[in-house]
This record gives sequence, C-alpha cells and structure tokens, in this order.
Amino acid sequence: MLKWKSALMGYSVDSMDAIIKVTELQKRYGPVEAVRGVSFDVRRSEVFGFLGPNGAGKTTTIKILATLLRPTSGRVVLNGFDVARQPTDVRRSIGIVFQDPSLDTRLTAEMNLRFHAMLYGVRRDVAARRIDEVLAMVDLADRRRSVVATFSGGMKRRLEIARGLLHAPQVLFLDEPTVGLDLQTRRRIWDYVLDLRRSMGVTVFMTTHYIEESEHCDRIAIIDHGRIMALDTPEALRQRVGGDIIMVGADDAPALAQAIRERFGGEVRLADGAVMLERPDGAEFAPRVAAAFPGRITSLMVKRPTLDDVFLKMTGHGIREEQASAVDQLRLAARRWRR
Repeated sequence: MLKWKSALMGYSVDSMDAIIKVTELQKRYGPVEAVRGVSFDVRRSEVFGFLGPNGAGKTTTIKILATLLRPTSGRVVLNGFDVARQPTDVRRSIGIVFQDPSLDTRLTAEMNLRFHAMLYGVRRDVAARRIDEVLAMVDLADRRRSVVATFSGGMKRRLEIARGLLHAPQVLFLDEPTVGLDLQTRRRIWDYVLDLRRSMGVTVFMTTHYIEESEHCDRIAIIDHGRIMALDTPEALRQRVGGDIIMVGADDAPALAQAIRERFGGEVRLADGAVMLERPDGAEFAPRVAAAFPGRITSLMVKRPTLDDVFLKMTGHGIREEQASAVDQLRLAARRWRR
C-alpha cells in the first residue's frame, strides 16, 4: 500500500523493495560486447535513470529487460518474473516508449490506443475507460479523433506515453523520451512523467544523454562502453567530485596542465579543450593559478560540480558530442558559450 506525502521528490513509499533485479547481465554481438556484466536493482515507484552517450549500452539493456533481446548471460527478474523464462508475464508488467516513433500516423489517437488495448487483451469496457483517463492525463482528450500525422513531435511523444500506460503497467520504460524535442516540450513531458509517479506509483526506468534531464531521477546509473561506472542519487554523485571545479582556458592547454601539475600538484585533467582542476577552496585557489602563469591563461572560471563533471570524472570524457543529434550539438554549443 503506497503512502504519499510531501518530500524531496514529491512522495515517499513505505516499501522500497526492488521491482527489477539485474545480475551480471551481458550481451555480445560477435566480438562486440555491448553490455559487460552489469548488475543493479530498481526500486518500486522510483524514477531510475541510465545516463550515457549513444552506444553506451543503454538501449540494449532496456531491450533485454523488456524481452526484446535475449542476453548472452546473466539474469533479470522484473516484477517477480524471470525475463528469459517468463517473457509473457514480464510484458504484461511493462509499458515502453521507444526511442524511435512507433505510432501509426495514419490512424487517430484513439485508434492507436484501441489497437494497443487489443494487443494486451484489455477488455473493451476497461479499455474505453482507460483511454479516457490516459488521454486526459496527457492533455490530448480534445484530439482523440485527430489523425496522428497532424500531431507535433511533443504531442506524439505524449500519446506514446499514454499508450505505454494504457494497460496499467508496473514499470514504464522511456528510451531517450525527449530526444529531438525543444526545451519547453521536454519540460512538459517530464511534468507528465513525474505526475504519473506521484499519482499512480508507477516505476519509471529512463535512458538519456541529456545531463539536465537526469536530475529528475531518484537514482542515476552512469553507463559507458557497456559498464556501470557509478550508481547513486544525483546529489551523492556530485559529492564524489570533491570540491569546486576550476576551468582554465589557454592557447596550449596540455602544456599549461603539465605546468599546473608540477607547480601545485593534485589532479589536473583536460576537458573540452581546457584545463580542469578540483579544489575544495576554488575561489581562493583560482587567483593563485592566474598569478602563477601570467600571459598564458585566456579564461578562468570557478563553479560547483555538476553531473557533467561527475560523468567526466567517472569515465574520463564527456558525453560524446559527435554522437549527439544536431539539436544536442546546438545545446552543447550554447552551454559552452554561456560559460
């Protein structure tokens, strides 16, 4: 029995047992190891996130959990059912919003939902009620008889979320749910998703390479090259960075990094073409760096650690920009400009 109250994420539950248990999961494609022995649990009614670049193993893992791929080895239990031995029971327990659009754009919104209800064996009277509920939930009740081809990208995403919830799943998988959408639409999508968790207690398992989007999660697993590098709450992950972040720009960043390392010691790294340092007293230390290397520093900035910094520390690189979409590249360029 769920017990709701005002809290950091808007609710708490009296039972935080795991609804998903993953043990030593591995997936190979010939010589390529897409998922490399990952293990983790997902608690009931939490928003759990996989944060990583394209190609990190996020979608492959979700496909295995959703019975769309068979693992090479390892075990997954979802809602008490073994994914490999009880796939039908697992499918009844989950809803999925795929990374790529999967609606029939020639049909109306209501027709898409009715077809989904038929596939899941939802009784007609129950389906009619649920269709009304989920369309109202995502603010599409007035467009139920509109052909999906006339919908915007955000409206289609909202309809896909409604479809994923139609059969009342225990777990909703969202694979890059807001990729390609504008910032305002992405925020609205997340308003709907978080309200689902508050109102229905559904477990949400999402993947993303948007750093700011992962802040919505109760816990985040940082995944890269098929391995989980870290798993914790966003705040606990930020605390792993260990102090203020100092970003130092220079015409010859590698040479300056070596000079700072020799002069001051400590951890010094290169990131986005600049020198990156971690210090507990960033505001006091930054002027010392500037005074030590006059004429060699082109920019200097002190900031609190973000999940960008955590990802860099855990993996040795940022979310790979060359694998991002054009929209993502513009967003990342704008972030650098603001710095």
